[in-house]
Amino acid sequence: MAEFSFNLQDVVRPNIWELTPYRCARDDYSCGILLDANENSLGSPASDVLSHDSLYSSLELNRYPDPLHLDLKREIGSYRGGIPPENIFLGVGSDEAIDILLRIFCAPREHAILITPPTYGMYKVCAKVNDVAVQTVLLRPDFSLDAEALLAAVDAQRTRLVFLCSPGNPTARQLPLDQLRHVAEQLLTARGGRTLLVVDEAYVDFCEAVGDESRAGGFPIASSATSLVTGAAALPNVVVLQTLSKAFGLAGIRLGLAVASRGVVQLMNNVKAPYNVNLLTAQTALAVFSSAPAVAGLRRRIAALLQERAYLRERLEALAPLVVHVFVSDANFLLFRVADAVDAAALYRRMADAHGVVCRFRGHEPLCRNCLRVTVGSRAQNDAFLAALAQAAQQLQLQPQSPPEAAAAAL
Repeated sequence: MAEFSFNLQDVVRPNIWELTPYRCARDDYSCGILLDANENSLGSPASDVLSHDSLYSSLELNRYPDPLHLDLKREIGSYRGGIPPENIFLGVGSDEAIDILLRIFCAPREHAILITPPTYGMYKVCAKVNDVAVQTVLLRPDFSLDAEALLAAVDAQRTRLVFLCSPGNPTARQLPLDQLRHVAEQLLTARGGRTLLVVDEAYVDFCEAVGDESRAGGFPIASSATSLVTGAAALPNVVVLQTLSKAFGLAGIRLGLAVASRGVVQLMNNVKAPYNVNLLTAQTALAVFSSAPAVAGLRRRIAALLQERAYLRERLEALAPLVVHVFVSDANFLLFRVADAVDAAALYRRMADAHGVVCRFRGHEPLCRNCLRVTVGSRAQNDAFLAALAQAAQQLQLQPQSPPEAAAAAL
């Protein structure tokens, strides 16, 4: 990387830099006779309900949790290839991390973020909530990134955060790591060094190169060929977001993480609510990451979903002339375009209302004209989706030439 000078204080809002974070009781002591936090010392009635559940029976739900969850961070860091806990922030999904980054680096009505539509909608929503402007540079029609156009749009004084989703949502396309590193380097050396790159890797575990077995125990990690996470801690202007809501099958516990330099993570911890990640969430995640059988089960599920992704893609492509294009996917979903002769929004509603099969209409997004997005399910769920799609198309007077066997059998 070329010579650069990066001073974190120069890009942080002064009020955040000067902030003395709230110091909670568990920052000082977490064991002993705890009479310091005005908790209910007689316990929680939930303990009676959970007393026979081995995972939760030992939890003291009347006590505030560890504000930093260092044990969980160690397990996650080990799973992801040796990331120190000091470089990991835990939040309520990755959405909390997005919002906190905006609050740290973007002054309302002064700074801006840059996004590359079509992309994840929460970047724009969080910017609006924080009264921060949004700059846009469209992806190319094939959903690849025009890195030079993006860099040309960066205002060294105004643009504080660049959000890139890889694999993208709704595009499902992964951006090359070399290109991401190039953007990060250029932001440091040629764009004033006052802009951070935020790479959202929510779907990275579904990229084909996942499953590196070089580590002892054979734990799958996002490969260095697919993920920026193992190098993020050494890049001063890069933040990598990940989540347990996708490949890990833990959307219900709402846990996400950010990996960044220690300075950035410390600022995020300063700004977050004192006990943002609850004890039930942390215990569930810890049980998964510390269990070899659970990790093996994760690996089997990812492999099965990749097989189903190929199956679903093949069957969708057979639904011509209804389906005119299925985009390449590096995620656990497929984006596809239907023929102009049918309204994709009407097709989506017909499938949901008449057949009870719900996908997602994405036709309002740039470059996604008449597109639907479908999550890869089990074989039975995928067949039900294909059947509903074919039948809804018939009802809307556009019939596929040769429906898949599974779809035809269900009609």
